[in-house]
Amino acid sequence: MKKILYVCAAVCAVFMMSSCKSKESAYKKAYEKAKAQQTEQTVTTTPVQQVTTQTVTPVTTTPVADYSNVAVRNENVTFVEGSPLKQYGVVVASVTIKSNGVALMQKLAGQGYNSCVAQAQVNGQTFYRVVACSYDTKPEAAQKRDQLEGQYPGAWLLYKK
Repeated sequence: MKKILYVCAAVCAVFMMSSCKSKESAYKKAYEKAKAQQTEQTVTTTPVQQVTTQTVTPVTTTPVADYSNVAVRNENVTFVEGSPLKQYGVVVASVTIKSNGVALMQKLAGQGYNSCVAQAQVNGQTFYRVVACSYDTKPEAAQKRDQLEGQYPGAWLLYKK
């Protein structure tokens, strides 16, 4: 009795699995239908209209980048060493050891940047912000930050309070 029950269950399982398969012919029909619709769409033509020529003077404009949504950190910083710090600075590093910050500042100065080091207190800890260059306006600083990001990933803008 058990053997018959197992044989019936196996036959039912085989029957169920074979009936769930998608037929290749169904895929082929759908593919052919899509191809036929595509060729119908590409065959349609539009009537030719006579074109008159006019002289058009092109207008050239220089695209203006919008830097209004660039993130800026507002911090009370104290000038430590280097070139004077303007309103917006491009920070390329933030270190806890002053001598490391000064060494990076000198390296940047050797590359032609008006760099400086500024001290900031964050949650009771002292950080030395290495500013590669500083500007009076946010768009200038954001443009320079974009240029420096390849060499100094993670560069950010500092707004001096």
